[in-house]
Amino acid sequence: MHEFRKCVKLYRGNYKVKSFTCLDQFLCMAFAQLTYRESLHDIEACLRSMQNKLYHMGHRRMP
Repeated sequence: MHEFRKCVKLYRGNYKVKSFTCLDQFLCMAFAQLTYRESLHDIEACLRSMQNKLYHMGHRRMP
């Protein structure tokens, strides 16, 4: 996590971000890869169906 935050800071990844941070995006993409999701719609549908469990995965909320 330290290395991730260091890279985000180095490349200003969260510059002018209001709600969906680099960490949120990374967690979504990692979830998609681990669960073999095939499209953005598929990722969104799966994450929305598990909204009550997102907190335990590190997500604050779905945008």
